[in-house]
Amino acid sequence: MRFDAAVIDLHRKLMQDSFAITFRFAELDEIEAVRAIEYEAAQRFATIGMTGIADAQPMNADFVRRKIEACEIVVAVNDAARCVAFVMFVPLSTRFYIEELDVLTAWAGRRIGAELIGQVDVLARKAGARQLVLSTFRDVPWNAPYYGRLGFSVIESGQLDAKLRAIRATHVARGFDESKRVFMCREVAAARA
Repeated sequence: MRFDAAVIDLHRKLMQDSFAITFRFAELDEIEAVRAIEYEAAQRFATIGMTGIADAQPMNADFVRRKIEACEIVVAVNDAARCVAFVMFVPLSTRFYIEELDVLTAWAGRRIGAELIGQVDVLARKAGARQLVLSTFRDVPWNAPYYGRLGFSVIESGQLDAKLRAIRATHVARGFDESKRVFMCREVAAARA
């Protein structure tokens, strides 16, 4: 079987891109990069009528600084040393809560988000946590359906513990319509094995 030049070029590009991404904790000089990624990724919500998210200001720079200092943001960096995605999380007693996962639109579809979640999974396992938890929009294709493909399952509202109910209350205070959101979880790799 012979492949045409377009297939070969596409494969070469995909291979190059897959080897060009590295993952590491965010550094203090990347505060604005993290905020820019969040803002750019949010613009996608305008395409489905969720303009409130697209119009929202990015996270406060001081908040991002604190998260970086706490080693609670992992970035994906391309071969030009530019941040193209990040995941922000917080360790809880027996699980890690994924607070935010954003990928620049130009880098979407390359499994970078899945790899970032994998990085959090490794950190959670090393910390002795047994679960990854997140809250996301139920019907947005790149939210709950995406996380479902990554092995997350919905936590029914009646099963939310005090910590997750407090997170939900914070979301409501920020103006999120929690009737459109779900909490999801998956076991960390060691717990799944």
